[in-house]
Amino acid sequence: MSAEDARTRWNQRFSADEYLFGTAPNAFLAAQQHRLRPGMTALAVADGEGRNGVWLAQQGLAVTAFDFSPVGLDKARRLAQRAGVRVEHHLADVADWDWAAREFDVVAAIFIQFAPPPQRARIFEGMMRALRPGGLLLLQGYTPKQVEYGTGGPPHAENMYTEALLRASFAPLEILHLAEHEEAVDEGKGHSGHSALIDLVARRPG
Repeated sequence: MSAEDARTRWNQRFSADEYLFGTAPNAFLAAQQHRLRPGMTALAVADGEGRNGVWLAQQGLAVTAFDFSPVGLDKARRLAQRAGVRVEHHLADVADWDWAAREFDVVAAIFIQFAPPPQRARIFEGMMRALRPGGLLLLQGYTPKQVEYGTGGPPHAENMYTEALLRASFAPLEILHLAEHEEAVDEGKGHSGHSALIDLVARRPG
């Protein structure tokens, strides 16, 4: 699928008045609240309709968020306005984001499994470059088992994550938490039902 076809597809998915993945933050991200401090800077990668970036801003973080869907971005801006928080939103494709332009205390990447392996490797490398020394990477995705469940994510096992893949991909980082688990997910219509998940919290040394 071309980038333009993918953008059209996501614009269509985000076009309803309701929020495809809900307006509450991802449960894994919210569970990391104890690691966050007001005044930290955060980058929300491919943040869609904005639920995770808005939640980070509500914790007192200075948030930059981007997505390649203008429809999703408009909804993200409205969500931030309703929540009374400021988020620096950018319309950008993950393939074109300048990862080296700024360093952040937190990089949050939640369910960004639209990327096939070659693109995924570049994204992972970019996210590490975007972390300041001591910065935290917060990542949740699906394992290959998710393809059988079909309760969210693409139907492509090669896009999914395993512990071995994440350990190898983020070898330069200090892994604080890495776990595969299965549980029910209730995040709007987009993520709903029993799911095969994997969580990663890692820190850039320094």
